[in-house]
Amino acid sequence: MSWFAHHISLFLFAVLAISLFCGFPVAFVLGGVAILFGGIGILLDIFNPIQFFNLMPRVWGTAASNPIIVAVPMFIFMGTMLERSGVAKDLLSTLQIVTRRIPGGLAMSVTLMGTIMAATTGIVGASVVMLTMIALPSMMERGYSKELATGTIASAGTLGILIPPSIMLVIMGDLLSVSVGALFAASIVPGMILAGLYLFYIGLTSFRNPNKAPPLPDDVGPDSNAELITLILKSFFPPLLLITLVLGSIFGGFATPTEAAGVGCLGAIFLAWMNNKLSMKTMREVIRRAGLTNGMVFFIFFGAQLFSYVFRALGGDDLIVELLETIGIDTGWEILTFMLVLTFLLGFFFDWIEITLIVLPVFAPILQGIDFGPHIGDGGPIVFLTWFCVMLSVNLQTSFLTPPFGFTLFYMKGVVPPSINMGHIYRGIIPFVLLQLTGLGLIIGFPELVLWLPRASGFLM
Repeated sequence: MSWFAHHISLFLFAVLAISLFCGFPVAFVLGGVAILFGGIGILLDIFNPIQFFNLMPRVWGTAASNPIIVAVPMFIFMGTMLERSGVAKDLLSTLQIVTRRIPGGLAMSVTLMGTIMAATTGIVGASVVMLTMIALPSMMERGYSKELATGTIASAGTLGILIPPSIMLVIMGDLLSVSVGALFAASIVPGMILAGLYLFYIGLTSFRNPNKAPPLPDDVGPDSNAELITLILKSFFPPLLLITLVLGSIFGGFATPTEAAGVGCLGAIFLAWMNNKLSMKTMREVIRRAGLTNGMVFFIFFGAQLFSYVFRALGGDDLIVELLETIGIDTGWEILTFMLVLTFLLGFFFDWIEITLIVLPVFAPILQGIDFGPHIGDGGPIVFLTWFCVMLSVNLQTSFLTPPFGFTLFYMKGVVPPSINMGHIYRGIIPFVLLQLTGLGLIIGFPELVLWLPRASGFLM
């Protein structure tokens, strides 16, 4: 019995995985399994009932009163309004036509659209929900593989955590006293590298297995180059205007990211009016759908917080440390490798906020005292911390995709049709997680991919 009590967190994850594959609602599974094992912990005298009362302040502090998370409802409203106004669909349709002669053109269009939307929202949950609602029906209609479709959407949605304006980099910069401008500049090239890796994989997979990504018929689209140019201008101008409104208000110092979400909502309403799609009926439907989606997202967030809290209270994080203590650590590279492996493993269990608060305070002071100058060049600790933060950010992208606790998987499962189950989603994300790790390897081996732009722009001297 003592062995069971010590390893109860492993059984917690086993039950969670089985329940998810049975197709039960994600939010209920997360919260229900946590309450069940909390009760078992009470019977085993390893969990105190009063600990459940700590949950509400935890949820309030990390979600309800967090000004960053408050932006989620507005970005979801913006995405829903873009869908109803036809702006996002027009953009996706135009991208399909532009890439129709390329194998996997629709999936590539989703990746390109995800890259564009990453520069407007910066919030993974909102991007994933938006892309799923807009792109998945078209991909299913074209006969795309469910795994390729869900993997493409999930990976494209996670780009928002790295491409500026990234909330993660803002928090890291504050914790380590690193210029957010330097981190934004440093993350642009890695973000484009990841998008490029996704595009390469989609093209290769579609070329080798055309049945997974059927191409568009040749007769789809405009008949002349003039019509094509007009279509491109008409489709790209509205999202470009919205990106200018959202990012321009942030970079111009007129609004915080949360306030910029409100600007994005206003811009989406304006674009709907320009497309003659704005009416009281449309507004009521958008508010209703956005409210239901927000309820789903925050219900999942509540269940995830409960699950994470019970897991840690039952000694799950200590068990992880015990499993990794046998790894010898002697040199700076071994410490860095250990930290990255630990971060990747923690991504299976925690969200990026908790991992950041666990890893940064422990490893940053240790790594700062190690000379990586021969590898990253001169510049002192600030150069290393910039490289370190971007490495950690790319690594943490995997935490959004890795089961059983990947937030992206939960967000997507909440809005996909019943024909797509968690098995399809899990199998779909595996290649993209490997691509993220490939991108991480590139920026570790070639630090100038991270440091060149901030150095050239004067952030790092």
